[in-house]
Amino acid sequence: MQNVKRWNAIYKQKGRTYVSSLEYFNEILTLFQTYSVKKVLDLGCGSGGYVVSLAKNGYEVYGLDFSKEAIEVAKSWLKDNGNKGNLKLGSIYKKLPYGDNFFDAVISFRVIHHATIEDIRKLIKELERILKPQGLLFITVPKWRMPRKKMGNFRMFDSRTFIFKEGDQKDVMHYLFNKKLLKNEFKNFHINTLRINNGYSTKDNLAKTEQYYCLIGKNK
Repeated sequence: MQNVKRWNAIYKQKGRTYVSSLEYFNEILTLFQTYSVKKVLDLGCGSGGYVVSLAKNGYEVYGLDFSKEAIEVAKSWLKDNGNKGNLKLGSIYKKLPYGDNFFDAVISFRVIHHATIEDIRKLIKELERILKPQGLLFITVPKWRMPRKKMGNFRMFDSRTFIFKEGDQKDVMHYLFNKKLLKNEFKNFHINTLRINNGYSTKDNLAKTEQYYCLIGKNK
C-alpha cells in the first residue's frame, strides 16, 4: 500500500527541503572509487539530493520514484546545476524499468520498508537482476521504537507492518526490519556491512526514529 497523493503533497509543499541529509555521501564516494562504480541508481530518489550530488561528481545517475512532484523537483535541481540524469516515474515494487546487469551500484535511503514484506521481496529479486555481478548495494531502513501505550495513533497492517494515522507520513506504510530479517531477506547478497547508525527523529510521528540499519553488500 503506497499513498501517492500523500507523498506528492509532501514534495509539493517542501520541495528541495525534503531531502536526504547526505550523511552517507563521503562513504559512498569512497566505496564507488574502490569498486570502480560508474552507473548508479538511486531507488526512491525523492527530491534528488543524492542524484544531484553524484552527478556533480561525474557519475552516470539514474533515479526512480513514484511521486511525480519529487521527480519534477529532482529534474529541476539537476538542470539548475547544469547536470544530467535519467529520472523516471514509477513504483519500486513493480518490475524495474532497467535491463539485466545494468547498474554498478544501487543506493536507497529510508525507502524500501514502505511496503508489505511480499512486495519488498519482489523488489529484492529485481535488485539482484538489475545489478551487475559483484554490483554494490547500499541501503538504510529505520530501526523503529514503538511504545505500545500509544498504539492508537497508528494501525497495524500485520504483525510487522503498520500505517500512521496522523503526522507527516499519515497513511504511509512501514515494515519493521531487524538485523536477523535483513540478513535473511538479503541472503543472496554478500553482506559486507550491517550496522546501526544514528539518524534523525520524526517529531510529528509517534515512532521516534533515532537509529537506522545500514546494509552494504555485493550482488553474487
